[in-house]
Amino acid sequence: MTETMEPGVATPNGQSNGQSQLSLGTDAARNLATTTKTPPQMQNITSRWLLKMLPWVQVNGGAYRVNRRLSYTIGDGRVTFTNVGAEVRVVPQELRELPQLREFDDDDTLAALADRFEQQELPTDQVIVEFGNPADRLYIIAHGKVSKIGTGKYGEQTSLGTLTDGDFFGASVFTQPDVIWEFTAKTLTPCIIVSVPRQAIEQLIERSDALRTHLERVRAALSVPTNRKGEAAIDLASGHSGEPDLPGTFVDYDLAPREYPLSVTQTVLRIHTRVADLYNDPMNQMEQQLRLTVHALREAQERELINNREFGLLHNADLQQRISTVSGPPTPDDLDELVSRRRKTRFFLAHPRAIAAFGRECTGRGIYPEPVERDGRVFAGWRGVPMLPCDKIPISDTGTTSILAMRVGAKDEGVVGLHQTGIPDEIEPGLGSRFAGINEQAVISYVLSAYYSVAVLVPDALGVLENVELGR
Repeated sequence: MTETMEPGVATPNGQSNGQSQLSLGTDAARNLATTTKTPPQMQNITSRWLLKMLPWVQVNGGAYRVNRRLSYTIGDGRVTFTNVGAEVRVVPQELRELPQLREFDDDDTLAALADRFEQQELPTDQVIVEFGNPADRLYIIAHGKVSKIGTGKYGEQTSLGTLTDGDFFGASVFTQPDVIWEFTAKTLTPCIIVSVPRQAIEQLIERSDALRTHLERVRAALSVPTNRKGEAAIDLASGHSGEPDLPGTFVDYDLAPREYPLSVTQTVLRIHTRVADLYNDPMNQMEQQLRLTVHALREAQERELINNREFGLLHNADLQQRISTVSGPPTPDDLDELVSRRRKTRFFLAHPRAIAAFGRECTGRGIYPEPVERDGRVFAGWRGVPMLPCDKIPISDTGTTSILAMRVGAKDEGVVGLHQTGIPDEIEPGLGSRFAGINEQAVISYVLSAYYSVAVLVPDALGVLENVELGR
């Protein structure tokens, strides 16, 4: 069957039916044309505000030592649980997170103490302890949120903070007899808590010489005069007249200061000599490969500075500087509490979704915070502190994240970035590209290495708002 075409209808080769081609077709013309090209694009490049805002300290010896005054704060951690179905159990070794049991090394006694805890499941708005009653139990929160409510000067209620998974109260039962609750604890959500009565603890102390000896040392440490930050006190005299004897004093130092070794992120960049020799016009292939690899290294560097379990900011924030949201979403009240725990808060660091959640809370309250300009850019902010976006802060499976607040700079005893410049074949500060030879397949190799770390000079330089819910 013969196919017929209507006059004027274009054929697949671009010519009109029944007419000869009058000019060069576009498909053929492209063989002689040079297209306009962009450099290779990379979707994973972010603003990396943490790297830009951190002051960087030169670390010549590969490690950075943070010397501090001697502190007698013996611990304030969070306790971990295991569960089988609905039954939860304290991990015995995790009881060392209690201040009174820090450095206690008798696992058998800790296991005996863990066996004495009793589990309770409480509904919302349930009072757990009440102000003024005898403090006769140790409580640990396995799951849920608990509000600490105090009494103001004129008898009004005032919020003292929020406790969440792993937090505890009543640990004074180990060392202080006949104390009372100085606050009321009330559940904000359905909670699972475990508790142990004072009587059971006293019975265990009587049976364990090791525990009794350890608690005596703890009482002695607690009797040493300290300032409000837990550092050894410096004796001074003020407001005196005449010629009284002045107190002698000295500033004691921590005998085991923490050292931060530089971490490294590395990769081997490979490119064939044929590509490097023949395909460098109009863009140098080696330069483009190097540029994109450096971006990937810097992205990994920022991720490690936030999430690394050894030195990352989320894991190295002091536990007393970690607070939980009161109601779930990030509210102005939560950020006020976060800012109030340090001087000179330089910036917040938050996931873009957390910044959006905070904006929704402000809008719902009829609050419209003034934008904050920093380094020529305008950011959302609160109390004059900018909120910088960072998508490296993780979001949990339950839709919660964290917001960081920090003071930066060695001069202000804040958070500092650590790197070493002047390394061989350096192409950026702290990042080197070393030629590693050409193999038998004519492939050129370069080893790219970025050296870095981050240090928190004093605990209150960094704070974390935890359990920030994004779904509300």
